[in-house]
Amino acid sequence: MPKKQKRAETLAEVVAAMGPQPDDESVGSHRPSPLMARGFTDADGCHWRLARGPLDPRRAKRLAVGADLMSMGTYYDDRVGWWLPRFLTEAERPAAWLEARARFGAADLPIHEAYEFTDDDGRVLLFIETYC
Repeated sequence: MPKKQKRAETLAEVVAAMGPQPDDESVGSHRPSPLMARGFTDADGCHWRLARGPLDPRRAKRLAVGADLMSMGTYYDDRVGWWLPRFLTEAERPAAWLEARARFGAADLPIHEAYEFTDDDGRVLLFIETYC
């Protein structure tokens, strides 16, 4: 009987296995990533929980069209004093999806992975994480 090959871990699984980051002032205004924390609260106070991921590219494609919100990249928000996922406008979503789709499972960097987050109201967020 052939031996089973061990499944390769995704970058998100490796990061999650590292445990929480230290919460000291020397870190500055950095917070754990939404993936490591398994959720985040946006600048408007809405809490998003990680529902599933990394997503299959087919599911991510459906969410790129049908999700309530889509996020790709981060920005520094002065209101809360840390980096948050940047929500895309409807006009930005098609180009962002094309960029992300081209980078799923890419051999070179950056690499994109898609995750699904939900809030208490049942809204869905397609979260595209970029690893350098």
